[in-house]
Amino acid sequence: MPKIKTHKGTAKRVKVTAGGKLMRGKAFKSHILTKKSPKRIRGFRQEAPVSAADTPMINKKLGRG
Repeated sequence: MPKIKTHKGTAKRVKVTAGGKLMRGKAFKSHILTKKSPKRIRGFRQEAPVSAADTPMINKKLGRG
């Protein structure tokens, strides 16, 4: 049986914490920033946890089970 390959597109976008949680970057932060408030733009800097519904699929793409 061959090894499972990691989906590289997913691996570049999702980080696994020491506790095993999946963290992702936020959307809507790359352009058309003039109409977005500074508070909102600052909020885009923080990573967010991956939703529970998406976690099994992303774990599979990362080869984690």
